[in-house]
Amino acid sequence: PYGDLYVVLNVKAHKFFEREGNDVYCEIPITFVQAALGSEIDIPTLDGKVKMKIPEGTQTATVFRLRGHGIPYRRGNGRGDQHVRVVVATPTKLTDRQKELLREFGEVTSDQQQMGKKSFFEKVKENIRDAIDL
Repeated sequence: PYGDLYVVLNVKAHKFFEREGNDVYCEIPITFVQAALGSEIDIPTLDGKVKMKIPEGTQTATVFRLRGHGIPYRRGNGRGDQHVRVVVATPTKLTDRQKELLREFGEVTSDQQQMGKKSFFEKVKENIRDAIDL
């Protein structure tokens, strides 16, 4: 028989990866300790797991790029990239010892963070004083 054939495809969303062009995106939870001290973690890719270094001081929502771990290009050589967004997972259940250590850490860091930090108004006052002294 003659006529037109229409084919409709529905692509089911992947549980872990999102695709945008030839790049793939994923989100990985890391611990506070991994974010603060740095770590090496296994990242799932389309071809299996690869090791990725988390530098010390990594903030939540930081995106790392794994070059060449995305979707292959249709024509030609190469592949897209995989973008890994890390999310620092805050623990919900802590032991008494862990709470104590975090409180000590908070006391030490709040002292360090207060040193050298000035409010917006303190900075404005300082700039006005500097301008008057000229």
